[in-house]
Amino acid sequence: MIIKLEQDLSCADMEVVIRYGKDKENLQRIVELLKSVDIQIPCDKDGTKRMVNISDIYYIESVDKQTFVYLEKEVYHTDFRLYQLVEQLKGYGFVQISKSCILNIHCMDSIKPIFNSRMEATLKNSERVYINRNYLGEVKKALKGETRV
Repeated sequence: MIIKLEQDLSCADMEVVIRYGKDKENLQRIVELLKSVDIQIPCDKDGTKRMVNISDIYYIESVDKQTFVYLEKEVYHTDFRLYQLVEQLKGYGFVQISKSCILNIHCMDSIKPIFNSRMEATLKNSERVYINRNYLGEVKKALKGETRV
């Protein structure tokens, strides 16, 4: 992959042009990542409000009717319900892995099978999350780049 940066002071907004030939294996992921840079969700931690970029989110989990947003080293709370975030983030590399958790596949380092047809995903920060067998099909599609944008 060749990356070229050109500054044009006459441009009002950033423009990204992607040129590709027949090999477009990673095109879907690149587009997802680019789009996710501008999308943020409101979160709070210890009474401090913050807008979190979705590209910084590793996974989102619902526990006792509260939704928590996990970054590399921090955990935030959001007022969104998990089902709302599933819909909002599905085209940006997020996939539901259990009834109570959605995962950013771009933050996944490795995946391996474990007992009862489940999988264990190790994230880039060495944290582990478990993929329920009912959600394996969607995870496999996401890993192949078959999710919608």
